[in-house]
Amino acid sequence: MTSAILRIYLSENDCCNGKPAHEEILEFMRDSKIAGATVLHGIEGYGVHSKIHTTSILRLGTDLPIIVEAVDSEEKIRRILPELCRMVPKELITLQKVEIISGENV
Repeated sequence: MTSAILRIYLSENDCCNGKPAHEEILEFMRDSKIAGATVLHGIEGYGVHSKIHTTSILRLGTDLPIIVEAVDSEEKIRRILPELCRMVPKELITLQKVEIISGENV
């Protein structure tokens, strides 16, 4: 079975259905029985608009970067992609094949 890692690049201010997008996505993945997902909070980053978002006190950054990562079979990940694209249509979503070395029930 081919496994994959999905990454969704968001920011703190992104919303979906009236909730923070990362929370809505995480719940959707859990409900979709995706093997595992993690939300990573970045300390600095920029996107397509090249505006740097940072925790630096000198810049008083807000809207920090967030990455949602999920790992499962490529088939299961691809099955949920249409809904994810509907949830956050303008955000960067990537998918890579991955070799799982260790992990229970993956």
